[in-house]
Amino acid sequence: MSDQLRKFATPLLFTGDGQVLKDAVIITDSIGNILAIEENVSTLAGDVQKIDGAITPGHINTHCHLELSHMKGKVDTGTQLLPFLKAVVSFRDIDQEQIHQAIEAADAEMYQNGIVAVGDISNKADTAPTKKNSSIRYYTFVEMFDFLQDGLAAKTFDQYMDVYEAHSGYKSVAPHAPYTVSRSLFQKINGVNTPGSTVSIHNQETPHENALFVHGTGGFMEFFTGFGFDMSAFRPTGKTAIHYALENMRHDTRILMVHNTTSTAEDIDAAHHLNQEVFWASCPNANLYIENRLPDYTQFLSAGAKMTLGTDSLTSNWQLSIAEEMFTISKYCSYVAAAELITWATANGAKALGFDDLGVIAVGKKPGLVQMDISEISGQLKINSGISKRII
Repeated sequence: MSDQLRKFATPLLFTGDGQVLKDAVIITDSIGNILAIEENVSTLAGDVQKIDGAITPGHINTHCHLELSHMKGKVDTGTQLLPFLKAVVSFRDIDQEQIHQAIEAADAEMYQNGIVAVGDISNKADTAPTKKNSSIRYYTFVEMFDFLQDGLAAKTFDQYMDVYEAHSGYKSVAPHAPYTVSRSLFQKINGVNTPGSTVSIHNQETPHENALFVHGTGGFMEFFTGFGFDMSAFRPTGKTAIHYALENMRHDTRILMVHNTTSTAEDIDAAHHLNQEVFWASCPNANLYIENRLPDYTQFLSAGAKMTLGTDSLTSNWQLSIAEEMFTISKYCSYVAAAELITWATANGAKALGFDDLGVIAVGKKPGLVQMDISEISGQLKINSGISKRII
């Protein structure tokens, strides 16, 4: 019965909006609706379940490629982006049952790790059945790309609209990246999305992106011609890649910029001037897996950027765990405070996807509760590991 109370006591309670409460108790009904938050454990009557470490809201994975789950361990680490992309597209003729089983297993892994919502990239309809029946809430970004070939925009659009129609629930049409979407395809994408929706785009993951748009140089020219595309009509803009993306995207939607490994303070400032609802999704383990580098988070912190976290796919990660992403950042960029990382992983992620009922532990919400390995040492909060476990 939903009226049966559950009480969870913890040394550290991260509410998701920056607050950290000590020795707190969360009272919920049996399905996880938050009824009360108490800060005096000793006065509570009845059974109280003690949770070691810390409790956070359910985690939001704002960037995943669930449909690539069958690719785990099949692409080498440290290849950098262009060889990585070539390796991914070379895998064909995978048994469909194997793909389905991997998708189901990845969905279950995320659920157990405490992920309650996912922004998921889809190029196919493979994940639609799993998402429809999952306990996780999905926002599907049906991703389109025509390799900057205006002449392919109409055909590409029609092909991916079939995928769009196959997915139910929360969804939008998303441009893959600045270097793979023509202006014509951007226009068609903009015609589908509605004000207030969320649109995802991969951004500045490798120095080759900026080289392409600023100077018309870099590895992407060879990459495209290697696939048989004519790049003779391409003209560099003289600006970094993010400008091309933002100038061609709707400004009345939330925009989720993904990776941002080479984004500069100037890039961040330009984005914020063009759209007040820009979110920046970081996938640190994928960045290390592919390019062996991390973004400069100091620039995002200085700009007051709304940061979120993602796992990317099992093609470019060892697991699907937002707690592991937080641990990686805390390990290599310890200047990012633990409470800040929790906000990235919860409240900011929920806002990016438009899921206002998630992300914050507050009375009246049902955000999910997750146990994490966090402690206070000499007055400092420390994420000790990437271990996380769903409580409710």
